[in-house]
Amino acid sequence: MHDLARKIREGDARALARAATGIENRDPQALATLRELAPFAGNAKIVGITGPPGAGKSTLVDALASALRRQGKTLAVLAIDPTSRLTGGAILGDRIRMQQHHADPGIFIRSMATRGSLGGLAPATAGLVQLMDAAGKDYVIIETVGVGQDEIEIAGLAQVTVVVLVPGMGDDVQAIKAGIMEIADIFAINKSDQPGADRVVRELEAMLNLAHGRRPAIVKTVATEGSGIEELLAAIAQFAPSPKPPAPAAEAPSIDHLGIAVEALEQSIAFYQSIGFAVGHRETVDTEKVHVAMLPAGDSRIELLEPTAPDSPVAEFLQKRGPGLHHVALRVPDLTAAIERLRAGGARLLNDPRPGAGGHLYVFVHPASTGGVLLELIEEAGN
Repeated sequence: MHDLARKIREGDARALARAATGIENRDPQALATLRELAPFAGNAKIVGITGPPGAGKSTLVDALASALRRQGKTLAVLAIDPTSRLTGGAILGDRIRMQQHHADPGIFIRSMATRGSLGGLAPATAGLVQLMDAAGKDYVIIETVGVGQDEIEIAGLAQVTVVVLVPGMGDDVQAIKAGIMEIADIFAINKSDQPGADRVVRELEAMLNLAHGRRPAIVKTVATEGSGIEELLAAIAQFAPSPKPPAPAAEAPSIDHLGIAVEALEQSIAFYQSIGFAVGHRETVDTEKVHVAMLPAGDSRIELLEPTAPDSPVAEFLQKRGPGLHHVALRVPDLTAAIERLRAGGARLLNDPRPGAGGHLYVFVHPASTGGVLLELIEEAGN
C-alpha cells in the first residue's frame, strides 16, 4: 500500500483532506489512491439529507453528528454548497456552521462546491463518499444544497435519503411531491415546535396512503434543541442496509513439520524417544531417495531423514553441512494458488508438485528466495 493510502487507513486527517482535494480536482495520484482504497469501502452507512431551502438541514446534520459521536460512531459530513462566482469554492461553508466539532478527530467535515453541477450534488461527491467509507468512517452524511423538484441525484448515492420539511409549507407539500417527495426513505419534519407541524404530518400521511410499495417513516424533530434526533437515528438504522460481511480470512499457512537430516535413522530415533517422542509413521520416499521417520509434535511433527543413496538430496546436504535442519515445511490450503503467487513474485521453485510422504503434494522453494532456509510447501492429500 502506498504511503498516502496507508496514512488514510491509519486515520491521518491531513492525508484524508489531501486526498479529498485531489479527488475534487481530478488529480491522477489521488484517483489512484482512491482505487487502491476501494477494497476497504462498503461498511459505512451513507445518509443523504435533502430538502427545500430554509428547512434547517445544516442544523439537523449538526445535531445528528453530535448524537452519533455520543454513541461512539465516527462520521464524515460532506456539505454541498453553491459555488462562489469569485473563487469557485463553496459559498456557505458548513465547516464554519459546525465549529463545535472542529477539534473532534472523529468527525471529518468537508464543504464542496457544486461547480455548476445540477441535481443538488457536486461532481466529485461519489468519489469522496467512497474515500470516507474506505477511511473507516461509520457514517457518511451528505447534505445537499437547497433543492427543488428535480434535484434528486442524492437518491442514487445515499443508502438512506432523509427529506427535511418544515411547517408553514401548506400546499407546497403537494407542489413538490413529484420530485424529492418520491425519493424519501424518511421525512424529517424539522422545527416541529412551530405551528403547522401536525398539518404537515397529516398531509404526508394522506399522500402516502395513496402510494404503493414501501412506506417512508415520518419523524418530528427540533434540531436546535436535539429533539427527535434519537428517533431519526433509529429510523436511519432501520432503513440502512447492514455493512457487508467481512470476507472470510484466508487460511494462514501453518508449520507442518521440520525436516532434519540424519546419518543414522535408528540412532536419532533413540535420542528423540529418550525425551518423550514416539514414532508415528515410517516410510521410504523413492522420489527423494530417503527413509523417513515421523515423530508427532502437537499439530506438527519432526521428520528424520536418512538418505538411501549417495545422490540423494539429503546425502548431498549431509556431505556439505553435516546433520541438522534440512528444511521447514508449511501446510497451505491451496498449493496451486500458492505456486502461482510465488512464480508471479519471481520465487525459485526446485520442482513441480509431486506426491511425498503421507501422500501429500509438495514443492520445494530454493533458499535464495526464502532468506536462506529450504522451504517445503505441502497440501495434504484430499484437499
